[in-house]
Amino acid sequence: MTETMMTLESEITACRKCPRLVAWREEVAQIKRKAYQEEDYWGKPVPGFGDPEAKIMIVGLAPGAHGSNRTGRMFTGDASGDFLYTALHRAGFANQTHPDHIGDGLQLHEVFITAICRCVPPKNRPRVAEIKNCLPWMIAEVDLLSNLQGYVALGKIAFDGIRRLVKMQGIELPSLDFGHNKFYELGEGLPWLLASYHPSQQNTLTGRLDETMFDAIWSRGRALLQK
Repeated sequence: MTETMMTLESEITACRKCPRLVAWREEVAQIKRKAYQEEDYWGKPVPGFGDPEAKIMIVGLAPGAHGSNRTGRMFTGDASGDFLYTALHRAGFANQTHPDHIGDGLQLHEVFITAICRCVPPKNRPRVAEIKNCLPWMIAEVDLLSNLQGYVALGKIAFDGIRRLVKMQGIELPSLDFGHNKFYELGEGLPWLLASYHPSQQNTLTGRLDETMFDAIWSRGRALLQK
């Protein structure tokens, strides 16, 4: 990891731009879930992480209350993360299937994982103003990933957030419809966009998203990569 990325991580974890989210993430970290009463929760904004030479940026919604808000690493410590990392492992993008804490040896290959919001929002519903406050962090991460070729948006909020991010960079996009495995070229010199249903239990336990559907995303993403 470059020193510049390390500096950015420090800035992200110190952020207190959104009072509602600051209060909620810290309340969750203090009260805790019964199963994790003996653990110290992270309780701060969660920075992105992954391969500094990443070609794909995976974008989620926000940290889970007792997942990333507990562990301090994106998509770690909950069922959504287990579903994601198992799929990334099958596709050759990760060396583990069920990472659960920082320092567990997880390594990502060609991918970088981040989120539209860095703090857990009440009921997983960030406000528009909170999304706008947080997107500059993602823009900074994009700027540091010099080999980036594409985005994979996990869920509609992530999909819409990427569109908003591109607009913040001064680029107008046509109307884009969210749907599983929908693909868009965003313009010359810009990363492409591939959409997926979010690997939340709301989707995986109901069959809206299954392993075959999710594997298709990562197979397609790999096929799109240029050497």
